[in-house]
Amino acid sequence: MTKILLLSDSHSYIDDRILEYARQADEIWHCGDFGSMEVIEELEKIKPLKGVYGNIDNAKIRAEFPEVNRFFCEDLEVLMIHIGGYPGKYTPLTHKEISEKAPKLFISGHSHILKAMFDQKNNLLHLNPGACGKQGWHKTRTMMRFVVEGEEIKDLEIIELGPKN
Repeated sequence: MTKILLLSDSHSYIDDRILEYARQADEIWHCGDFGSMEVIEELEKIKPLKGVYGNIDNAKIRAEFPEVNRFFCEDLEVLMIHIGGYPGKYTPLTHKEISEKAPKLFISGHSHILKAMFDQKNNLLHLNPGACGKQGWHKTRTMMRFVVEGEEIKDLEIIELGPKN
């Protein structure tokens, strides 16, 4: 059993509430737009960090994180792309990655829109944790957490961190 904290679009912002949830996880997954190395360093001090770079991330962050991250957590195959779209509206890069080999879990960020959708065509779960930072058009800062057990995703929770102001 692996406890995951899933976040995206921090845009250089991190606070004690995010860090407290990070401490409760076994792994932290960040789906891009970290915004600064300070966010990465704070999260890496707490737990192992997996992620992808986002469109606002600088060359240093892009050197540390890939554009496409495909990995296993226990027996669950995960695909993470910052600008990836969602079922029925995948970006060309996501469509290519999924058509070559569909994962069980596809994660994207970028839109600042919290989503959890099942893609029946590709037999995968799509998650977008929304945005945990204060930049962007979203009104409420959000993250997700869940448990991976074997190849199953369990106990999915939406975490509302409050208004972005």
